[in-house]
Amino acid sequence: MTEQLFSSDTVFSVTSLTSLIKEMLESSLANITLEGEISGYRPNSSGHLYFTLKDENSQISAVMFRGKAAFLKFAPKDGLKVRCTGTISVYAPRGNYQIIISKMEMAGEGNILQILEERKMRLAAEGLFSQDRKKKIPLFPKKIGVVTSPTGAALRDILQITKRRNPAVEVIVFPAVVQGADAAPSIVRQIQAANDFNLVETLIVGRGGGSVEDLLPFSEECVVRAVAESRIPVISAVGHEIDWALCDYAADYRAPTPSAAAEVAVPQLADIKNDLSGFQKEMLSLITAKVEKMKLMIKSFNPESLEMRFRTIEQPFLMRLENAKTALQDNIGDRCRDVRQFLREAVHILEGASPKTILARGYSMVKTGNGKIVRSQKDVKTGEKLEIFPAEGKILATAD
Repeated sequence: MTEQLFSSDTVFSVTSLTSLIKEMLESSLANITLEGEISGYRPNSSGHLYFTLKDENSQISAVMFRGKAAFLKFAPKDGLKVRCTGTISVYAPRGNYQIIISKMEMAGEGNILQILEERKMRLAAEGLFSQDRKKKIPLFPKKIGVVTSPTGAALRDILQITKRRNPAVEVIVFPAVVQGADAAPSIVRQIQAANDFNLVETLIVGRGGGSVEDLLPFSEECVVRAVAESRIPVISAVGHEIDWALCDYAADYRAPTPSAAAEVAVPQLADIKNDLSGFQKEMLSLITAKVEKMKLMIKSFNPESLEMRFRTIEQPFLMRLENAKTALQDNIGDRCRDVRQFLREAVHILEGASPKTILARGYSMVKTGNGKIVRSQKDVKTGEKLEIFPAEGKILATAD
């Protein structure tokens, strides 16, 4: 086919060749249907949608212009599997081919998001994302650690912001691979190293933005568990604000970007100084007010006023003592009178019951010869000798 369009000695310019390729592709691959998974989704402020369609082995750039995107019945996102209808075209300024989509519908969830969702639910059921596990981020750390790529933009942003906010805070970098098959084990090793040697007070774990595939290491189960088990408080800072990873849920704090993580981890030195200055002024003001109050109180004291104050304090106590003394004396007098009256009544009762008193009334006591008191006629036999005891003396008699 190409031999019919040009001869072997034809010399093309880059523009003419690109135009020829564009014409051939657009004429032969118009209105095709393509199925794949969305990756690197980038909606434009003008309303155009830019992303990549991919499967296990290949990928192609895709664009859906605002007029067609307005009729979508779902919100596109990374990892979503879609079926698109459109035309293959060439973007001449870059020489890239792409599909211009006129129609797009969902073809089911992408494998990656489905796997991550299942993993998220399983780890959440174990309690790895529980709020009870979260540790507070230290307010005034002296050292913070960063587990990330030593050459990435994320580290540069963190170092720059830390230096600007508080140069006194030391940053220790735990270099890790953050993309690819070796990334997850590398991240886990560095988190464990930071904990084993207890080198820092706060640990930032993250990287800059990327596609879902680029951020996958931070959703690996081993990384999530390492973050959850870290004794050092962890700030997760993976990608941009719209990006997410499972370690975000396990971390003690999730920052939308690495720069935001640095702002959370490192307090603003100027704010600290302003707060301390404010506290100092408030403390000095309170102390000064207390001292002035004490000076006024001391100034009012002199020997005469001190004696008067003492008398004023002493007088109520003296009055209470005198009243207590009087009350005690009155109570003792009343008690003594009650006891004397009781004793008089007891003596009167005892005297009334005394044999002598009874005999003085004219009664006599009769005894037999053997000294037994006679209480009844039956106690006496005829002719028995009796002794009669009136109030005074004794009378001898014989029973008749």
